[in-house]
Amino acid sequence: MSAAARVRHAERSDLPRVAELAAQHAEYERAAPPVPDLAKRLTGLLFDAPTPRLYCLVAELPDGEVVGYATCAPELSTWEGREYLHMDCLFLTPGHRGLGLGALLVAAVAAQARSLGMSEVQWQTPAWNDGAIRFYARLGALGTDKRRFVLDVTSQT
Repeated sequence: MSAAARVRHAERSDLPRVAELAAQHAEYERAAPPVPDLAKRLTGLLFDAPTPRLYCLVAELPDGEVVGYATCAPELSTWEGREYLHMDCLFLTPGHRGLGLGALLVAAVAAQARSLGMSEVQWQTPAWNDGAIRFYARLGALGTDKRRFVLDVTSQT
């Protein structure tokens, strides 16, 4: 990967592209597509609050094309009694994997954690995503066996 490729914090103008990448990410993970107004919602979380609730980093090629993103947000560990940074998403378009941009994105997320005074980043990936699992292991990350559950509370009374 050229030294001119970089990872940077997303700007407002990047959010339509981030929403496109999120749709590709959801399709790749065999999940429901993001909400139609995702770019607008991300704007509120990233830029319109006194303290951002979400951080978004983008992988940008030398020509300015954004080909990947990572999002992360502070979360709390009850057992540790401290905050950690949860990396919710990391995605690169298929033609841009294996070029070093994924490692740059993870390094930028780790730097974000340190800048917030946190000592740990946590994330998850589907159990079938062997490529991602190998990538994370090469970075020195340790996996844990857990299942993620989602409870839709809007349909409950």
